[in-house]
Amino acid sequence: MATVMPEAEHVQKAIKWISTNLEENDNQPLPSLIEKAVFKFDLSPKDTEFLMNFFRDRNRGK
Repeated sequence: MATVMPEAEHVQKAIKWISTNLEENDNQPLPSLIEKAVFKFDLSPKDTEFLMNFFRDRNRGK
């Protein structure tokens, strides 16, 4: 099942930022990274929910 990418550029940047941080150190807690991304990229609650679902679904695929 393909994941739909959001159109909003700030959400795409947040996904890339979180993914890069996880690649550098996969021991980082994902909720903490998402929280940092919310403030760094000024994400809305809807954007935040999308991020949580995106990474939850991605981790299920592993």
